Amino acid sequence: MFYHDSKLQYKVKVDKPDPMFAKMLQQAIGGIEGEIRVCLQYLFQAWGSRGPAKYRDMLLETGTEEISHIEMLATAVALNLEDAPNDIKDEMAEESPIIQAIMGGANPRHYLSAGLAAMAVDSNGVPFNGSWVVGSGNLAADMYANVMAESTGRILATRLWKITEDKGMKDMLSFLIARDTMHQNQWLAVLEEIGGLKGNHPIPNSFPQDKEAGEFSYSFMSTSINDENNQSDTGRWASGESIDGKGNFTFIKAKPHGEKPDLAPPKPEGFAQKEQMKDEDGFIKSVFRDL
Repeated sequence: MFYHDSKLQYKVKVDKPDPMFAKMLQQAIGGIEGEIRVCLQYLFQAWGSRGPAKYRDMLLETGTEEISHIEMLATAVALNLEDAPNDIKDEMAEESPIIQAIMGGANPRHYLSAGLAAMAVDSNGVPFNGSWVVGSGNLAADMYANVMAESTGRILATRLWKITEDKGMKDMLSFLIARDTMHQNQWLAVLEEIGGLKGNHPIPNSFPQDKEAGEFSYSFMSTSINDENNQSDTGRWASGESIDGKGNFTFIKAKPHGEKPDLAPPKPEGFAQKEQMKDEDGFIKSVFRDL
């Protein structure tokens, strides 16, 4: 069950309406770095959570908070579409060649489809994609996915903060940036609580490592043929104790351990070309003679 308070989680004020910035804000709503993604990600992780109840409760709390962030951003989009003067785009473009290059104009669907309101799309008008939502059922894997989601979301929010000169929008974004800081730390706190680097890895830690091909578990395989300029053997991953403490890194040259693939001839119902149906002597395979 969910409840709603008619007041926003944090104040949203626009000093100068700007339809181009409204278009950019759509990325923070329906883009891969946006609030719809993290909202649904945390909620689906919670709804499928098994194990200690505190993790489900925490995910529900945070997923619900993210609904509030969608609401704030949708309000910001609507306010930026109200009574926006026509010369704002030209004024901003004159101040920054970069902004001039990326502006491209307002999203006409804000008016045509939504009546001056936000939509569940990104800044290019592409609808939100549910396949971005990660909920693996493995707590550690999901927490890493959540750290990544909050990290890219915070990057996006900081870029939006830099682009706008509107004090109200900077204030709103500073709040969202702060919440991203908390949520990054929150997911990392879960990872620390359930075992840290050595306890959690390799994920899933419930699979017995003696069942994997151990000779390849901690070997960095170099596929480089330009040895003079290759520096991949100088990194932390190339030597010394592994991060999970269960092995030692080695640096090896990649080489084939399998055989050359030998596939069966095409199936008749697949209708490959006749040339594909011939054997090494140039005869059509008998399986095709009844076609």
